Order: sequence, then C-alpha cells, then structure tokens
Amino acid sequence: MENTAIHLVARPTKGLGADLFEVRHSTLPELADGQLLIRQTYMSLDPAMLGWMSEDRESYIPPVELGEVMRSSGYGEVIESRHPDFSVGDKVMGMLGWQQIALSNGQGINKITVDLPAEAVLSILALPGLTATQGLFNVGKPKAGETLVVTGAAGSVGSLVGQLAKADGLRVVGVAGGEEKCRWLVDELGFDGAIDYKSGDLAEKLAALTPDGVDIFFENTGGPIQQLIFDRMNTHGRIVVCGMIADYLAANPAPGPNWIRMIKKRLTIQGFAMPDHFGEVPQLLGKLAPYVMAGKIKYRAHVLEGLESAMTGLPLLFSGKNTGKLMVKL
Repeated sequence: MENTAIHLVARPTKGLGADLFEVRHSTLPELADGQLLIRQTYMSLDPAMLGWMSEDRESYIPPVELGEVMRSSGYGEVIESRHPDFSVGDKVMGMLGWQQIALSNGQGINKITVDLPAEAVLSILALPGLTATQGLFNVGKPKAGETLVVTGAAGSVGSLVGQLAKADGLRVVGVAGGEEKCRWLVDELGFDGAIDYKSGDLAEKLAALTPDGVDIFFENTGGPIQQLIFDRMNTHGRIVVCGMIADYLAANPAPGPNWIRMIKKRLTIQGFAMPDHFGEVPQLLGKLAPYVMAGKIKYRAHVLEGLESAMTGLPLLFSGKNTGKLMVKL
C-alpha cells in the first residue's frame, strides 16, 4: 500500500514556509501482530508545532528530528488491523502525523464513540478540548461566581475554555484580535465581554469588564495585556500558562510580570503541557463529553484542502488569519 507523507527537513530560523518540508512517497510494510493502519481524513494544525520543529531539547517534548514525518494529531478510520483492541472501521484520533496513512501499535490512539462529525471531533475532543479541559479544571480549579479572563479567546483552546467556564457559572472575559472575533465570542459563544487587544485603552476596558477582579487567568498568548491582567488578579488567584504565541517567533521574548504581586496576592502560577497527560485522555474525554453532548459547546473550523496545504497553512496560526480551529482535510 502506498503512502504520502510530509517530512521536516529544516529548522524554522526565519519564519515558517514550505521550504522546511519535503513530500515523500513510500510503500507501507505488511502489518505485524499488534499493529494497525489508519487512513487519516482530517489533520490538526496547532501552534505547538512551531516548538516541535525547533532545536529546543529542553522543552516538554523532544523535537521532530530532521527527516521524520512532521508531528500532528489527527482523525481517521482503521483500514487494517492485527491489533486486538482495534477493528476495521473504528473511528480514532491520535498523533498520526502529516501523512495519509499512519502505521501504529495502538499507543496513544483513542476510539471515538460519540456521534460527531470529524471537524467537531478535531475542534473539540482532540488536542484543543483535552488542553482546555486539563488546564481549566485540573489547573485552574474554577468555582461558580468567579471571574476568568482567557487570552487567545477566539482560538481553538481559548474558545473552549471560555465556554466550559460559562457552563459552570463563571463570568468570562475573552481577549482576541479584531472586532469580528470579539463579536463572535460575545454574540455566539456567550462570553460576558471581549477585548480587542489591537485597540486602545486596554486597561480601562479590562477594569470595566472585571469589576470584581480576576480569579483565573488562562494565558495563551503573552503580549502587553498580560501585565494588565496580572495586575487585576485577586487573592489566591490562579494563572494557567498554556501558551505564549506572541513570543514564539520573537528574537527576545518579553519579560514577565514582577513577582511582588504574586506574593501579596498568594497567586498560583502553573504552566502545563498535554504530553504529560496523554495517559489521562479517557478521563479528560469523560469530563468534556457531557458538555458537548448537552449542546453547551460551539466551534468553528477553518479547513484547508489537501495534505500539502499544511505546509503553507501553518503560518496562519501566527498571523491571526485563521478563523476557527485550523485543520486539513485529506
């Protein structure tokens, strides 16, 4: 059986582009006992990929080695199996990589048992939903009546964090880039307010939308508004550090807030990364699924067509030009 895959062949030293990748064709081997083949139909593009492509070996996960298939999560169907836990026709998700067909031993592959379209699975139940669930509930520890501010609120993770928090009775304020995204957060997702970080008077707008201060700050982006939110944190507030997308391509990352307020307010600041929690995926899905099945979670997907579109589509995540969860339909 023939396979087409995209391999990483260079590190991103001057931005992202198709020149970092190479399309290769190969013949898949015969399955051994305990293996299965998955035909991928949708492939996720995520900001974390920039880190996976870099040479950084002190990060939470080893980089993709040059010459390897580019790492990514995806959704697909089992087309051949010699694995006792998987049958032909099973719908699955997992780290499938930038390729049409994935050869797997089953590790990290999860069956999809809910009746949802593939776009919904990748937008909600895959890496974005798992990240939102882990960060909000297990790190942020929300309580009804508290105030949460989430940056990157119109992104795949931030939009889910806000909706989950609203469903549990929190006041939710989102930070996003552009009036259209802010309207979507309030009018469609039910956020209590939204701030366009590209506009002026950020401190005044934040103060008006958080009259009782901020109990949980879910950080996805970094940028100047980080300090403003930090300054509004309440006593025993929690800061969940999920991403710093504003600094990923910066030659000199911005300095963080001074720790004096952290002491005065007894704040908890915790970074997290999903590879530490891949063994907890069934439990995380068990927490997330009831919200989804109750119709409390909305999403929108930005779908690119064809495997090779990933090479030119990935930069959309860092320009803010994607409108919804970015993915590739194979």
